[in-house]
Amino acid sequence: MSDIPATDARRYHHGDLSRALIDAARRLLEAEGQSALSLRAVAREAGVSPAAPYHHFKDKGELLDAVAQEGWTLLDAALVKAKAEAPDIHQALTELGVAYVCFARDNPALYRVMYDTAREKEALPERMQNGEDNSYSKVRDVLIEAGGDPNDSLDLELATSAAWCSAHGLAEMAGFKQFDHLKDACGGETAFFRAIFNHMGLAPRRR
Repeated sequence: MSDIPATDARRYHHGDLSRALIDAARRLLEAEGQSALSLRAVAREAGVSPAAPYHHFKDKGELLDAVAQEGWTLLDAALVKAKAEAPDIHQALTELGVAYVCFARDNPALYRVMYDTAREKEALPERMQNGEDNSYSKVRDVLIEAGGDPNDSLDLELATSAAWCSAHGLAEMAGFKQFDHLKDACGGETAFFRAIFNHMGLAPRRR
């Protein structure tokens, strides 16, 4: 942090300018959309000089990647919480789906950035591809715990992808007004999400 101008250091006494810039970018995204985002706009929102963001991000793309990473971290935490609160392992998959859709509903701009940054690379988001501690692997692990065969890698990958695509599809369509009567009949939006997942029949094959 020594290369940050003194004026910026005084304004950011906590010493985490990168964190402050990501937070500022998220506020701008939710308030004005991705088209309004630039390093200059983020600097202004964070209250630092226009040059300050370049100490951490070479361009807008790098900043968006950092924001997307933040989104995946938050989604991971939401899925962990959903599984922990599920009454049993078979209901856990439904609760993961509900948590996913609620996350997308509550963070629409952040959710869009999470996929847009990957789409530009023509690849799944990095946090879905690498390592064992990611959102995708959490869905896979619940399928295994619910009875999926860990030795049948093709079936397991197809089941995990089906569950993920189902959640993503509902997240994209959740706000459609055609569903309003179903939300009312189910007793609310979250109950509607839960009912949809309970009707998808995504249970894995039994061992």
